[in-house]
Amino acid sequence: MKAGSATLEAEPSAAASSAEGTLKRHGKSFHFAGKFLPQDSFERCARLYQFCRFLDDLADESPDPSLAARQLEQIEKDLLEANRRDPAVADFLDLAGECDFDLEPAVELIRGVKGDLAGVAFGHELELKQYAYRVAGTVGLMMSGVLGVESPDAFPHAIDLGVAMQLTNIARDVSEDARNGRRYLPADLFARPPGIETFAAFHPAIRGEIREAVQWLLDEADRYYDSGIAGLAYLPWRARLGILVAARLYQSIGREIRSVDFAVWEGRAKVALWKKILISTRTAVSFCLQGGLRKKPDGHDPELHRHLAGFPLAHAPIHGQSIS
Repeated sequence: MKAGSATLEAEPSAAASSAEGTLKRHGKSFHFAGKFLPQDSFERCARLYQFCRFLDDLADESPDPSLAARQLEQIEKDLLEANRRDPAVADFLDLAGECDFDLEPAVELIRGVKGDLAGVAFGHELELKQYAYRVAGTVGLMMSGVLGVESPDAFPHAIDLGVAMQLTNIARDVSEDARNGRRYLPADLFARPPGIETFAAFHPAIRGEIREAVQWLLDEADRYYDSGIAGLAYLPWRARLGILVAARLYQSIGREIRSVDFAVWEGRAKVALWKKILISTRTAVSFCLQGGLRKKPDGHDPELHRHLAGFPLAHAPIHGQSIS
């Protein structure tokens, strides 16, 4: 299903300026990395981020979860019917039309955001990975459209980069999410799954297991980063460096968490500005020395998508295929 291509009444430059402001306020690492992109690509990425932020804010800032659910359902309906009553939806429909990408990932994104409206307590890895696909793998797919990717071989890698960043987000925000009644760390990582109150209090009896769970989460994230970064070869040349910088900056959040021995209850991990500059510089030098990441990967590992069968553009193993 393709998006409509009607034009917003507002000038594109005004929409882009508003979107960049949102990105600068709420997505500092992405805004920093975005400066490595061509200006038109940066503006479109900012507009995509603004739409995703719009959905997140509906879920996170509404005092009434049932009202937020109805609003998200209405946005899903508006997307599918190309209804332009809401300016945020209208601009997203314009963006999808300009970049010619499907709306199915956006629909999955909305369903993932709706899942945050109730208390979250995942039981198994499957729930975690499907959630990460919905709220971030889908963004990777839409980013592919925004950046002009044409090869379908790129899409599983785009999903992986989104999943990697979401797993990093979850590791960084364990404490904040727990205070909001959300435990994304799967219960099967614990000997005895903790209740949300015990988990939110980071009771000393479970801190060791929390450390191990967060380490597992970041190890998983690194597997997805490897695949996502390998897939950057499918991007237009000028876009590769910007997305590579964004990936490395986000991955460095995991290194900050590792540096405090995964004690996520001690505060939210942040990457200092000087470190961002250093990481970006090293990434740019490495990018040039490696010839600009031109070599495409030999293929995509379906094991990374073994929990994603049936999701749009996922590369899940064929039924009955063994997973090594």
